[in-house]
Amino acid sequence: MSLAPTTPRAARRAAPGGFSSWLDRNIRWVFPAPAMVALLLLTILPLVFNLALSTQERSVSDALPSSFVGLGNYVAALKDPRFWNAVKLMFQFTLIAVPLQMLFGLGLALLLNRNMRASGLVRAVVLLPMISTPVAVALIWALMMDPNLGILNYFLQSLGLGRSLWLADARLVIPALALVDIWQWTPLVSLILLAGLQTMPDEPFEAARIDGASPWQMFRFITWPMLQPAVFAALTLRLIDALKTFDIIEVMTQGGPGNASETLNVYAYHTGFEFLRVGYTAALLTLLLVSVAVVAIGVNLLRRRA
Repeated sequence: MSLAPTTPRAARRAAPGGFSSWLDRNIRWVFPAPAMVALLLLTILPLVFNLALSTQERSVSDALPSSFVGLGNYVAALKDPRFWNAVKLMFQFTLIAVPLQMLFGLGLALLLNRNMRASGLVRAVVLLPMISTPVAVALIWALMMDPNLGILNYFLQSLGLGRSLWLADARLVIPALALVDIWQWTPLVSLILLAGLQTMPDEPFEAARIDGASPWQMFRFITWPMLQPAVFAALTLRLIDALKTFDIIEVMTQGGPGNASETLNVYAYHTGFEFLRVGYTAALLTLLLVSVAVVAIGVNLLRRRA
């Protein structure tokens, strides 16, 4: 009776302490490891560095030494009237843009959820603003809102209304910027809500029709409760993004006229890149992060209670 020779590969498979055995025991840690490393390198480390930087009075020039000031930058920010004005404008912009995006997005999603001809083409056209580059969108809208040559004033005059200064009017600049944000990001809200509508089962609606429910009653008691997870997902994404909006504001107004559209993100950018106050800028961005986190946590708590 002859014994078959044991190959090195078979020996490694049989070895209880081999790599395969270790991989089987630690598979729940091995698979998430690349994502965790990327999260650490791209999120956690920059955040820690920004927090450390916010406690220093530091210049971008190596000729000027940095000094530790602790919470001095945060205290200075809380005493800065320009900071509070930026916070007010940030929330004003968000409270104008996001509710209207949710309202128009819901209406658009309900419309696109209907069976219609060329529905694919209609959906593609509706999504065009969302896939456009924000800087290009801002430049186009800035031309449209030009007080002298803009097409929007032409339409106003065609309707017998007066011309508007749009971005040059301190009272209208935030609503005008919110209009651009609404135009660009309402399709995203409608896409999220449309996905929620199309995953709903047909049985509750068929039962409601048999019972004689009106379309409003079906929306109020069936569609809306089942759509709330998608609503809160879209609301959270848009609130976070609107609070830190930078590109369209910087391209269209640079925070002007005066400081009438200088949100916290724009204020931090100009403080860091124009006045080169790196430590103070880091403190401003930390406060922006805290503001966004508080709003996101608040929406999450509201979702749990709904």
